[in-house]
Amino acid sequence: MIPVEDLVARVLAYNPCSDTARLHAAYAYARQAHEGQFRRSGEAYFVHPVAVSALLAEQKLDDATLITALLHDTVEDTTATRDDIVRLFGAEIADLVDGVTKLTNFQLNSTETKQAENFRKLFVAMSKDLRVILVKLFDRLHNMRTIKSLPSEKQVKKARETMDIYAPLAGRMGMQWMRDELEDLSFQVLNPDARRSVLRRMARLRGTAVDEVERIRYDISHEMTNEGIPATVYGRAKRPYSIWRKMGQRDSEETFNRLSDIFGFRVITETRMDCYHALGAIHRRWRAVPGRFKDYISEPKVNGYRSLHTTLLGRDGKRVEVQIRTREMHEVAERGVAAHWSYKDGEPMENPYSVDPGAWVSGLAEYFEAGTDVADFFETVKLEMYADKVFCFTPKGEVIKLPKGATPLDFAFAIHTRIGLACVGARVDGSRVPLWTRLRNGQSVEIITAEGQSPQATWIDIAVTGKAKSAIRRALREAQRDRFIKLGRELVRGAFANVDKKATEKTLMTAARSLGLGSDHEELLSRLGSGEISARAVVTAVYPELAEAEGELVEMRRAVLGLEEGQSWVRGTCCQPVPGERIVGITQPGTGVMVHAIDCPRLADYEDQMDRWIDLHWQPGRHSAAFGVSLEITMSNDAGVLGRVCTLIGEQKANISNVEFCDRKPDFYRAMLEVEVSTVEHLHRVMTALEADTNVAEVRRTRESADGG
Repeated sequence: MIPVEDLVARVLAYNPCSDTARLHAAYAYARQAHEGQFRRSGEAYFVHPVAVSALLAEQKLDDATLITALLHDTVEDTTATRDDIVRLFGAEIADLVDGVTKLTNFQLNSTETKQAENFRKLFVAMSKDLRVILVKLFDRLHNMRTIKSLPSEKQVKKARETMDIYAPLAGRMGMQWMRDELEDLSFQVLNPDARRSVLRRMARLRGTAVDEVERIRYDISHEMTNEGIPATVYGRAKRPYSIWRKMGQRDSEETFNRLSDIFGFRVITETRMDCYHALGAIHRRWRAVPGRFKDYISEPKVNGYRSLHTTLLGRDGKRVEVQIRTREMHEVAERGVAAHWSYKDGEPMENPYSVDPGAWVSGLAEYFEAGTDVADFFETVKLEMYADKVFCFTPKGEVIKLPKGATPLDFAFAIHTRIGLACVGARVDGSRVPLWTRLRNGQSVEIITAEGQSPQATWIDIAVTGKAKSAIRRALREAQRDRFIKLGRELVRGAFANVDKKATEKTLMTAARSLGLGSDHEELLSRLGSGEISARAVVTAVYPELAEAEGELVEMRRAVLGLEEGQSWVRGTCCQPVPGERIVGITQPGTGVMVHAIDCPRLADYEDQMDRWIDLHWQPGRHSAAFGVSLEITMSNDAGVLGRVCTLIGEQKANISNVEFCDRKPDFYRAMLEVEVSTVEHLHRVMTALEADTNVAEVRRTRESADGG
């Protein structure tokens, strides 16, 4: 654990005016609050918030951000309250801690509708103060660096969430180094074999390339010296995931044999003019690869990134990738929006190349508040986070930024929704082109409009941007709204009648709210009539218990497929498999077949007895039996918490067959609950309901290990 003196010394090195008394107070308060709590690795829990604060100190962040990092889990995981934080550290810190706590509670890898709503909440929270997401990103970085102590199931869940959400978000915030590291840490969990393959190839190529890398670095440095350009040149190894992704884009692993596959070179200059001077010198000395030059200085990325990118044919015709930028551009490229709150000698650092860190987030928040529905908002955010940009021009020379692969339709809607809706054609660089044409950087686009034009259904497949797709869908719905509402009303009446229920206006309003449409039941009917929402989804939105009631009732004796005639089966107590999980059987002499989950550690005992293995599957349908599973729940030691946990389980139509208390502390306790569920989906619903409760710190399904522990 980093001592408070070391943490304070790191801060004073870049901010001599730091309020060290507040840092000491926050450190002591958080340490006491987390007393007696431990991480999965066995180390004291307080190690984590201190490590997050130290990582932020490396980025030279302000005192408020560092104090938030120290306190970010206190309200969530200890008896501390928001009022306590306000009283001791002020409203600003309390707001930041509250924002981080809310982000922690968002289940970003749940179902798409819920994920989209939580994504909206995330961006609304970020728009209030972007330091919230900075703390959360560094919190995730430290958790990913120490992920090996988690169970394998949880590792995969966290890694996928990191790869899908946090890594792209870090990149969109301008912190490319963090995106690279988060992707590589996730890659190590999600595809360890592929990563090992890349590392082996890297080691093989690196062994023969060390001298060559140094020669290229020397050649570029020598060229800078000859031209009188003050510059620093260095080579850097790429991350395994970055290499793997590039190999996938080429659709061949055999192409992993070039120096540029694992190394890149950077030239750091003093001025913007030096960048172009250096580029000219390099292009005079080496031949440039056509189509591989990008000028992000004259057209910076939206996150503020500026650099010249070029690929050269170096010694022996080998490709060499080079980036050229100033020191100030390099600062923004390395640290992204974190640079906005950086301090030097007690004053905020001024960087002429940094951009407003909240502009993009605020724009998205405003876009949602303008009436865009949850699914469209989610689509827009994903496109904004993942897409590269192309820059095109209007006939008047205005620059329009679009994602890679955008079409003239996207261009039209980017100018104005009214122009997009009236679009009948486009000219690109003076020539008439189809609306599905993919635009390229630097092209001039003229949109042709006509009165009375209305969007076509095929436009949905042509458009790329969320804004265009959303506007097209809205226009199509409005054009046929009356017909769709009438059809939707008939569909929903029949669907509810099939389950002996009535589709009243109040019922439909409840369904609309559940599906993220506010209380607009006519919008629900319109989408139902247009086929965007199924009648079954509407029914189960109001009566979720009916989702399980569908399908044939499966009796216990025929719940498993793949057994021989007359062969009996029993469920393994070691792994407690439930319908929906992959299973195998191990024949037991005289007792039938023992059914195990495919990932049960006990199966290792039978690796040399493959003749006893049987491929089994669960019978599809609704199972009549209840299957017991063991859940370990860590919850706060407050009055009424256990009762609420039992109520939550009951609300999910699950039964508790046994409760055993394992560990009781002043602030929390652990309990083992035997819960009876029907399917793995049912189990997930129970666990999700428990995890959502603010007084439940952790819910974990427990299984017997290979050694019986």
